[in-house]
Amino acid sequence: MNKQAVFDYLNELNVWHEITEHPAVYNMEELSEVKLPYPDADAKNLFVRDDKKRNYYLITVKGDKRVDLKEFRKQNDTRRLSFASENDLKDILKLIPGSVTPLGLLNDEERQVHFYLDKSFFDDKQIIGVHPNDNTATVWLKVTDLVNMIEKHGNEVTVEDL
Repeated sequence: MNKQAVFDYLNELNVWHEITEHPAVYNMEELSEVKLPYPDADAKNLFVRDDKKRNYYLITVKGDKRVDLKEFRKQNDTRRLSFASENDLKDILKLIPGSVTPLGLLNDEERQVHFYLDKSFFDDKQIIGVHPNDNTATVWLKVTDLVNMIEKHGNEVTVEDL
């Protein structure tokens, strides 16, 4: 799914969302320069794999949070983790660097990526801001709608304190 296909899909499902168009951003520092309607709900996404390239994980936390991959490994009993390659990102999620997003899981045809979402998104407004498979916009959704879409697609979802 490209950006427009994501928007069409959200409309088809009748899912509440807002869209913030912006220049392409490739990291959280660049995104911090964009005026966002829900700055406390923007997501940071890490696409990682284990050392055998057998298991892939998408870890999503709030933008200001740091992820300790060693701690994540202990907490979730995984093998040693490192960032997935640009080729893995393209082959599995059909994304390019800078556009990693939970919505990319809708492109995971083999449902091989396990999605880990920080439970802090369920606090307060319960809104999450993610790229629509393109880093020139942020789409704001209810976090429960995002989780439901990914589970419906067939990817495993774990919500925990990350």
